[in-house]
Amino acid sequence: MPSDWEIAKKFRLKPIEEIAAKLDISEDELEKFGKYKAKINRKDSYSPDRKRGKLVMVTAMSPTPAGEGKTLTSIGLSDALNKLGKKTAAALREPSLGPVFGMKGGATGGGYAQVMPREEINLHFTGDMHAVTAAHNLLSAMVDNRLHFDGPGGLLDCRRVTWKRVLDMDDRVLREIVVGIGGPLRGIARETGVDITAASEVMAILCLSRDLTDLKERLGNILIGYSPEKKPVFASQIKAQGAMAALLKASLKPNLAQTLEGTPAFIHGGPFANIAHGTNAVIATRMALQQADYVITESGFGSDLGAEKFFDIVVRTGHIPPPDACVMVATVRALKYHGGVKRKELNEENIQALEKGFPNLQKHMENMKYFGIPFVVAVNRFSSDTETEIALVKKLCNSEHARVAESNVWAKGSEGGQELAQELLKALAEDKHDFHFTYPSEMPLLEKIETVAKNIYGASAVAMEGKIRRKIRRMEKAGFAKLPVCIAKTQYSLSDDAELLGRPQDYTLIVTDASLSSGAGFVVVLCGDIMTMPGLPKHPSAENIDVTEDGEITGLS
Repeated sequence: MPSDWEIAKKFRLKPIEEIAAKLDISEDELEKFGKYKAKINRKDSYSPDRKRGKLVMVTAMSPTPAGEGKTLTSIGLSDALNKLGKKTAAALREPSLGPVFGMKGGATGGGYAQVMPREEINLHFTGDMHAVTAAHNLLSAMVDNRLHFDGPGGLLDCRRVTWKRVLDMDDRVLREIVVGIGGPLRGIARETGVDITAASEVMAILCLSRDLTDLKERLGNILIGYSPEKKPVFASQIKAQGAMAALLKASLKPNLAQTLEGTPAFIHGGPFANIAHGTNAVIATRMALQQADYVITESGFGSDLGAEKFFDIVVRTGHIPPPDACVMVATVRALKYHGGVKRKELNEENIQALEKGFPNLQKHMENMKYFGIPFVVAVNRFSSDTETEIALVKKLCNSEHARVAESNVWAKGSEGGQELAQELLKALAEDKHDFHFTYPSEMPLLEKIETVAKNIYGASAVAMEGKIRRKIRRMEKAGFAKLPVCIAKTQYSLSDDAELLGRPQDYTLIVTDASLSSGAGFVVVLCGDIMTMPGLPKHPSAENIDVTEDGEITGLS
């Protein structure tokens, strides 16, 4: 099988004007970045009363560290539906440079199911990631500037500043830092830290805002710390929201690209799902729904993370409707991984381990039934999978009365997605849709955490130190009791412990901290050993990336 780069070179990309025309977007509405990508300069015309397309959200079982092909499946499914004559668009997240140069590599699909231009999308694209980084760090600079000029007893207590800095790169040494040392000309010395841009509240705000007015209001509502009297202080109080919005104005416009087969792809926004809410910008999804009959979007990682947050955070804003159906990506190798097989042995047939790991997928299917959304299990095929293994996965899914289809879009493109596309269309036409949230907004924050932990993760209890419990109760007293919770935990397990594979039971979810993202509109709850600044693996993907004398980028997976 040729590499992703070699496959991509076989296809002739269409000018972005042709891709836009498929969605009735005029050339005058395009702000082009070269020949093959553009921002769309159009005021949001979305209306829930106007005819819209069907929204399909792609989620997954708990993945292996290399990922199970959720983006790949979303791209291939979009192509497959278009091949069936359905006017379809994809709505995906932008890659972060952290994973690109870290463990997972790029996020533009693979094989014959890729979005293009892949190198540009994976690296700088249209500059959205950099704009989010700049806007976030502008607020950081204004916070420290206020501390410098106000001194002790000013608006902010330097010991209670909660706003950190961000960088779009995996860099573990920056998790905890000290700034302002070296004398009074360098500001006030204090402890702080650096998170990855994908975890920034500014990224979440960009992706949850419906327009520029909403964006600016949310930016002003960012909590930056507390006063000497322990009262919350917001970005609007240091007049930061206007300049931040100016930096983000262009980034709020959706990005348009294409698949190898010429399917329109909105690629906009990039929050992680293990430490943030994990879905692309709502403004892009809204536009796609108005212009296409079917929109394929994705949420990060499994149903316990991206899907739950998609439902309880994104849909709850009212900016987009609940999905009409979902696709759950499963793989033979992930099932064997959850059945106890080591990563280096996942390519070997192991029926016993596959069956042992099935309870993980079983729990994710139960979660989808809990949300009341029709779904199809997509068995994303890898070249090492055997017919016996694929047949067994289908049999096990059928035993749970779940729709299931093989997906082979990596090797065959749209042709390899026909079985999945047909099964999805049946689910949309025939299966009951009875969506409901995991919890009501009126439920206290602590009960929301317990409800997600017990009903979605399968935990038997939740534990946290008294100081964290008191912090959460103070958030409620400050007027934030009705916000949803955004639980940050490992993606590799249904629990908060990455080593508890399969379907953990009779365990306690350990909450280690909580913070208020008042601008984004949720409370972040940290669990287990989760970090908001990842680190590079022993041999990062960056070691394999290079540029030839002709300027071709190689090794970008």
